[in-house]
Amino acid sequence: MPPSHQDVIRDQFTRQAVPFSTAQTIASDEALRLLVDLSEAGPNDTVLDVACGGGLVVCAFAQVVRHATGIDVTPAMLEHARVLAAQKGLTNVTWQQGDVQPLPYPDASFTIVTCRFAFHHFLDPLGVLSEMRRVCAPGGRIVVADTDAASDPDKAAAFNQMEKLRDPSHVRAMPAAELKALFRSAGLSEPSLTSYELRDQLDHLLARSFPNPGDDDRIRELFAASLEDDRLGIPLHCEGQTIHYAYPIAVLVANRL
Repeated sequence: MPPSHQDVIRDQFTRQAVPFSTAQTIASDEALRLLVDLSEAGPNDTVLDVACGGGLVVCAFAQVVRHATGIDVTPAMLEHARVLAAQKGLTNVTWQQGDVQPLPYPDASFTIVTCRFAFHHFLDPLGVLSEMRRVCAPGGRIVVADTDAASDPDKAAAFNQMEKLRDPSHVRAMPAAELKALFRSAGLSEPSLTSYELRDQLDHLLARSFPNPGDDDRIRELFAASLEDDRLGIPLHCEGQTIHYAYPIAVLVANRL
């Protein structure tokens, strides 16, 4: 019997727990502050971070809000999150192992519901966003940050093929316009859109990834080809023998009406 999608996610992120959560680009204080600032979080807010991973987003919010909760399907990620919160001396946090569809919380349980770098792993992103809306109180905010795939369908398909090689738990990164349409379909207000780039070296990306044997060579070939023809639809440049990339990131924020 082949492994389920959740099994693949747990396998990947058990191995990625430390390298992903400690990567400089992922742990960037500036990027985390952007999420907190865009959410307009304050001392009376209660936050849920969906697919919280190593707890970086939860810990960033916990320094501002009354309480922050993280839920994730991978125990190793949550263990890293608990260590991070303890290192930061945070006591207003809660961690829960569980699936995100459905979310195990009553309606209107939180004033801010976030999800960062996880929508491309969801088989049913609209279903997850609808659950995020359900557990968000009226007047609250929904914040989603994820990779912004190219608007060109061929480039987006090539990028997603590469990402699937790099991380077999990847499903599909969507263009920002499609992410915005999800918000409308979930019954949320028209989201604001803020963009930035996650910049790093390809060697660093592969060092914190766990592709199947041999696929790292195929990934390098795809990046090298994209330097010539932009097939992946992401900014790339070479310094000596080192390939540098920039993943476009879209941050969408909407009110729960």
